[in-house]
Amino acid sequence: MAAVAEALNSTADLRQALTRTLALTAQALDLHTGWVWLRDPDGGQFYSAATLNLPPYLQEPVRMTGRSCWCIEAFQAGELTPRNVDVMECSRLRPAVASPRQTLGLRYHASLPLYFQTKPLGIMNVAGPAWRQLAPAELELLSAVAYQVGLAVERARLAEASARLARAEERTRIAREIHDTLAQGLTAIALHLESALRHLDDAPDRARERVERALATARESLEDARRSVLDLRTAPIASQPLPEALAALARGFTADTGVRVDVRTTGTVALPLHAEAELYRIAQEALTNVRRHARAHVVTLDLRAADRAVVLTVRDDGAGFNPRAVPPGRHGLVGMRERARLLGGRLRLASQPGRGATLRVTLPLPEAAP
Repeated sequence: MAAVAEALNSTADLRQALTRTLALTAQALDLHTGWVWLRDPDGGQFYSAATLNLPPYLQEPVRMTGRSCWCIEAFQAGELTPRNVDVMECSRLRPAVASPRQTLGLRYHASLPLYFQTKPLGIMNVAGPAWRQLAPAELELLSAVAYQVGLAVERARLAEASARLARAEERTRIAREIHDTLAQGLTAIALHLESALRHLDDAPDRARERVERALATARESLEDARRSVLDLRTAPIASQPLPEALAALARGFTADTGVRVDVRTTGTVALPLHAEAELYRIAQEALTNVRRHARAHVVTLDLRAADRAVVLTVRDDGAGFNPRAVPPGRHGLVGMRERARLLGGRLRLASQPGRGATLRVTLPLPEAAP
């Protein structure tokens, strides 16, 4: 349990922590394989959050989508509780039990329901080629592990919620600044117009100048207001930072396809919201292409921020293709290039048949004022 606690607390990467915990738990029970289902708090779908030594049959992404199975059904029905670790036949492996090479002899697994207090979070499964009845001490160990994992998952999600709250507070601050800016602009307009009224009869040229200044100030203020409102309302990530939005996108993709998506972020930089939204849309379209064409098993979403550029990379291990032979009707790729160009950036695509594909968007950032 000390090793499990260390694994869950030594990294902020939830997938890595869960994978290490799977390995420790399987080792303690002399087992070999495991996987974790988590329930997406946003969409309610189940997605594969971590895996350990899956048999060939389950390595096919289509086997590990968030569709219902016996352990998920039991969990949703409330039949699995933290004190009720159950051993059951795996409905996902059942169609392949006649092919030991595909299943490595696996047929049953122990299901550890993951909760935080009364909140259902997901399921952790551990399996081995030769199943046996679990001793009471082993069941007690699995229950303790389930409590620890549930706490770690909830802690990670609370950290995300805290970042989301900070984002909302920042938006409130920006809204106040916009209000103050508009108020100052309106004050300047009123002063110019008052001055113009005083000189309408004795100095019409001076009055005209004041009216022109008021008009120019009004146009500037209106443009500032439009730009600010557009930024604040930019969808679909208006309520969360880009890294969190990409993580949610990845969870939904994994739940739908079974393809694991590793999201990595390095560095932080303040981007305009419209730029974050365009990068999100590019990542979304890239994953759509992976779903339609790549036949991939693993996708990596990498967001790197530095002083001079932000780089978004989407890499898959799928079938690949010849970029020079892409049919002209592929509007998704055209749209991604247009989005990158509108941001003042560039998009590069590298691929070879049988060797996956890599899409990279580089967005240069303006130099900071001295």
